[in-house]
Amino acid sequence: MYITTTTNGTSVRIVPHGTIDYATLPALRAALNDLSAAVCDVTWDLHDAVFMDVAGLHLLSDTPPHAPHPERQRTVAVAGLAPQPLRLLKLAAELFPTRAFARLLPADVTPDPVP
Repeated sequence: MYITTTTNGTSVRIVPHGTIDYATLPALRAALNDLSAAVCDVTWDLHDAVFMDVAGLHLLSDTPPHAPHPERQRTVAVAGLAPQPLRLLKLAAELFPTRAFARLLPADVTPDPVP
């Protein structure tokens, strides 16, 4: 796996190229931890991550809320979800509605209610 990070002012786009699993989690967290404190908006662009296991869910939900101003939290978004990571994120949103997974889903995708 390799990671591309693009910064535009206070916004960053992180693109993992390859599988997101527990073996690659340390490198992804390192990319996140290397961000400037001035970064307010983080987008995980997963277009080139065709497989993601539960480690990816931890990564997306554990993005630290460091920001340049104490009153402003970092926002986290996800873009370019391939079918398998999309299904995993949707399932996580269904099973754990109190977690913030549903807000990471594309606008046209909603989690199914859990019976």
